[in-house]
Amino acid sequence: MSEARETSERPSHAPADHPAIPKAKTGILLANLGTPDNYDYWSMRRYLNEFLSDRRVIDYSPWKWQPLLQLIILTKRPFTSGEAYKSIWNEEKGESPLMTITRDQTTKLAQAMQERYGDQVMVDFCMRYGNPSTKSKVREMTQAGCTRILFFPLYPHYAGATSATANDQFFRALMEETRQPVARVVEPYFEHPLYIDALAKSVETAYATIEDQPDVLIVSYHGMPKRYLMQGDPYHCQCQKTTRLLKERLGWDDTQITTTFQSVFGPEEWLKPYTVEEVARLAKDEGKKKIAVIAPAFSADCIETLEEINEEIRESFEEAGGKQFSYIPCLNDQQAHIQALTSIVESNLRGWVD
Repeated sequence: MSEARETSERPSHAPADHPAIPKAKTGILLANLGTPDNYDYWSMRRYLNEFLSDRRVIDYSPWKWQPLLQLIILTKRPFTSGEAYKSIWNEEKGESPLMTITRDQTTKLAQAMQERYGDQVMVDFCMRYGNPSTKSKVREMTQAGCTRILFFPLYPHYAGATSATANDQFFRALMEETRQPVARVVEPYFEHPLYIDALAKSVETAYATIEDQPDVLIVSYHGMPKRYLMQGDPYHCQCQKTTRLLKERLGWDDTQITTTFQSVFGPEEWLKPYTVEEVARLAKDEGKKKIAVIAPAFSADCIETLEEINEEIRESFEEAGGKQFSYIPCLNDQQAHIQALTSIVESNLRGWVD
C-alpha cells in the first residue's frame, strides 16, 4: 500500500502554535467483504456476529433475529465455519486467502497509481467486517492529508448486502472525521469492457489447459433472497448481463454457458437456479459429465469459492455422476484484472488529479 511521503508542515503564514498540516492528496480506498482474524471459535464468533447483525445482510426484525443469532447460530456456526476456513487458511502468512489476495491487488494497483500520478495519491484497502476496518483506514487517510477519497467497493455487481453496506460503513466513518474529505464512490462495473475481457481471458486460459473441454460453463454468483429482487435490488439483472456479455465475448451459444446462484441461507426462496442443485441436475438428468465453474461476482477467491465451490459444489456434481469438475479461479491479482481496476479508478479520478 502506498504511504504518505511528505512530512507535515506548519503553513508559512500561520502563527507558531498552528498545528502542522500534511500535503493534500487523494486517497483511493478499496473495500472487500471481510475476514475473521483466525479460524478459532472466538475469532469466528466475533466476525460472524458483525456480519450477521448487519441489517443489510439479514433484514429480519432484530427482536426476532438477535435471540436466534446469539443463542443458537453463534453457538454452533463458529465451529463449522472455522473448520471451513481452516481448510483454506494461508498458514504461512497467518491469514485468509481473501486478505492475502486483496493486499496483493492493492499493492499492484498502488504501483500503477504511483506510475501514473506520483505522490498525488495514496492507495489502501479496508474490510466491511473485521480488520482492517473501514473506520481505521478512513482515519489513516485523513491524517495523512487526503482531502479527497475515492471509495471503491470491490463488487462488480451492486447488491444491498455488498455494495450498499460497504458504502454505509464508509459514510459512517466520515461522520466521525473533524475535517471530512470530499468523497466519491465507484459505481458497479459488471459491464465494463475490460472486466468482461479479463473474465473471458481467464476462461480461455483455463480451457486451454483442460484436455477434455467442458460440456458447459457454470457462471455461479453469490445468491440473495428473491424478495430483494422484487423490492428493486438490481443484482440479479446485473449478473445476467455479465453472463450474456461474457458469452458474447467468448463467441459461444446458450448451450455452452449458464447462470446459477450459490450460498443459500435461511428458509425463504433465493435466486434460482441454486448452483449446488443445478450441477447435480446437469450431471444426472442431462448427461453433462464435464463442467467448469467460474464466480464473477467475487473479485478475489474466498471461502465461497475455495471451500464452497471447490469442495461442496464439486462433491454435489460428482455424487450425481459428474466426471470432470474444473474450477476457474477469480480474477484476483491477474494482470488483466489490475488493468481493469486501474482504468476504472482513473476514470473516477478525473477532475481530481492530473
